[in-house]
Amino acid sequence: MSPKLTADQVRQVEEIEDYQRTTDRLKHLVTELEANRAGQARTIQQLCEKIAIEASQMRQRALTGSVGAIADVAGGMSVMAARGGGVLLKIRALGDAVNSLQIQLDAALKRAMTPPEPKKPA
Repeated sequence: MSPKLTADQVRQVEEIEDYQRTTDRLKHLVTELEANRAGQARTIQQLCEKIAIEASQMRQRALTGSVGAIADVAGGMSVMAARGGGVLLKIRALGDAVNSLQIQLDAALKRAMTPPEPKKPA
């Protein structure tokens, strides 16, 4: 039988699941960028802009939600996608960042679902 979660834990789990959906969208965009790496410059630029906007919004939500590690990675993704440079370098860095986000979110979800320790009487 699984232990019941507190209201705060339920809120944290829902917030983390929302971040996971955003991470899935980012992963899809990075995969699309990788598939179009030899495509037109305009297409690549548009994909990079979408990634930068999505990651920036995720960063802002994570900062207000006090999830610092996720905010740091999302902020780095936003900067990486928006800056100039080679597309291959961007693809590698963005792919690594998405993997890092997924790992961070899995760990945060596990922490959020851990039942609180019962208080010991004094």
